[in-house]
Amino acid sequence: MNVVFMGTPQFAVPSLEMLLAEGYSVVGVITQPDRPQGRKKILTPTPVKEAALNHGLPVLQPVRLRAPEAVAEVAALEPDLIVTAAYGQILPKSVLDLPKFGCLNVHGSLLPKYRGGAPIQRSIINGEKETGVTLMYMAEGLDTGDMIAKVVVPIEYEDTSGTVFEKLSTAGAGLLKEQLPLILDGKADRIPQNDEESTYAPNLTRDDERIDWTSDAESIRNRVRGLLPFSGGFTLWNGDVFKIWELAAVKESGSGQAPGTVLSLSDKGIEVQAGSGTVLLTRVQPAGKKAMAAAEFVRGGQMKQGEVLS
Repeated sequence: MNVVFMGTPQFAVPSLEMLLAEGYSVVGVITQPDRPQGRKKILTPTPVKEAALNHGLPVLQPVRLRAPEAVAEVAALEPDLIVTAAYGQILPKSVLDLPKFGCLNVHGSLLPKYRGGAPIQRSIINGEKETGVTLMYMAEGLDTGDMIAKVVVPIEYEDTSGTVFEKLSTAGAGLLKEQLPLILDGKADRIPQNDEESTYAPNLTRDDERIDWTSDAESIRNRVRGLLPFSGGFTLWNGDVFKIWELAAVKESGSGQAPGTVLSLSDKGIEVQAGSGTVLLTRVQPAGKKAMAAAEFVRGGQMKQGEVLS
């Protein structure tokens, strides 16, 4: 049986590794094109590509999967089953119809909640206490296909998107391993989604990284940890971008000052008034500088108590 695997970030690697460890015949891997990364814009392969090449697997990287030439390349692999995990492109019907066992997706949420490209980040930003993985059959809609099985994973108070990604990638590989024999034997469940219960988790934009100081302290904390370790949040200080990488504490009581006001600067960090309560910034990055402990930045003496972050 020929299996084609589609995925891009580290989240997808455990599922690919599981298929290979269990002896499934992965005849090809499809991932996003290499992208420039870092300040030097070095062209970097995706984690899935690196894993595939380490196993000597053929890799395809179409810019647009729905392009006729890309569909032809997938068809040439003669897939009996396609497995996707955070691939990053919608599969067209011409690809969905290729494998006789269908196309499976390892999705990082408890569907029908958080359909879309950023379910893990959005669940943390929204203050959810749990998330999970749904194994599903793919359909033409965005994460609308019939569900096969789910696994629930708690979101702990100190979790970030990075730690939850790791938990869900492992849980997803385990769920796929458990259900795949049932799927191939035609014994797996097929549960339609209730569209009325669905929510959408669109990809993050620059605006999602901007801190709204009129929000309550807990919401600000959730936003920053939902962005870590990928981008962090940001505010403006003296007209320049001032990035926030860690918030160590949330106080419930406030000072009566305007939201965004710097209340204190100490070796503990920078305490800032929120719309309700206060937050303590513990790792920051001024414009043109590297990320640093907030205590180190405070010792520089540039920021003053009473200034307002906008």
